[in-house]
Formats: sequence, C-alpha cells, structure tokens
Amino acid sequence: MAAPLRADNLSPRHRSVDLETLFKQCFYSDYKTLLMGGADEPLYSPAASPAKPHCLYYRADYFASALHEIAHWCVAGAERRLQEDWGYWYCPDGRSPAQQRAFEAVEIAPQAIEWMFSVAAAAPFRISRDNLLAGNLDAACSDFHRAVAAQVQCYRQASLPPRAAQFFFALSQFYGVAEPLSDKYYCLEALL
Repeated sequence: MAAPLRADNLSPRHRSVDLETLFKQCFYSDYKTLLMGGADEPLYSPAASPAKPHCLYYRADYFASALHEIAHWCVAGAERRLQEDWGYWYCPDGRSPAQQRAFEAVEIAPQAIEWMFSVAAAAPFRISRDNLLAGNLDAACSDFHRAVAAQVQCYRQASLPPRAAQFFFALSQFYGVAEPLSDKYYCLEALL
C-alpha cells in the first residue's frame, strides 16, 4: 500500500497556478468561471454581468485550498452558482456542537471530492473540521472522518458528479497518476 502523502510531501510540481490553467481548460467555455488565487479568504463570486466571468477564489497560493474550492464548485448546482458563496452560511471558529455538526454535514461531499482530487494530483490531503478553537478535532477518527471515507467509496462505486469526474481525470492525466481510483489510496487510516 502506498504511504499517505502529508503536507511536507508537497513537491514544487504542485503549483496552484497549474490548477487555475487546468480549471479554465476544463470549464471556462461551458461555465464562464475562473479559478483565482491570492485571496485572504476563499470565496465564490458569481458574475456581476453576463459579460464578466464567475470567480472562484482560493486562499493565497495554497494548492489544497484551490482543490477544496474546486470541490465545492463541482457539487454546487446551477441555482447555487448564481449566489455568492453558493448561498451557504459560514460560522467561524468557536462553533457550538450543533453548529459544528451542521458545518460537517455540508462538508462531507466536498471533502470526499477534494480527497479524490488530491489522489489524482499525487498531492497530500488532510481532512479539515475547520474549528481550531475547539481543540485538536483532527487527531482522532471521528464520525466525520468515517462519513467522508464512506462518501469516497460511494463515488468510487457509482460515479463522481460530472464536473468533479471531468476535473478528477484531468488532474490524473496532468500529474501522471495511472490508477487514481485504486483501493490503495482510499482507506480510513489515510485520513488520520
């Protein structure tokens, strides 16, 4: 079994600007959407007019942030893509347990897709519960970890959403990952 990649395994070949180019090649002609780095915070901004593109901003030049935002974009339906940040609420650090559960419920599919994108790009993936003030939530296997892993298995057995599948295979080709759906990449232990 291949060892899971960690953040310190990120190579110079993992440039977020390459993701911007690949995203544009895959989606611009059909969806008029650009992936753009350099943001202080991630944000999806629908076009202000028909002549302007939609913009999907990711944090700084972080490869993982770009993959995560692309995953969210890939599951957002047409109506959601007309709303800033797809119409989702965001509650920052310090969430109550109920708020954390609600947050995790909407993060299962995007994080499952992000994990698969990371595998296709031969890049590290770390699950995120995005609640630093609650302590080290990522250290132990949780219901959230299991739900993300189960969603990945569903996508592998059935199929990814169409835009996610298109980008997944484009990543695999670009980064030379021959078998990105192989079992060896998708065990629960890889999330720990």
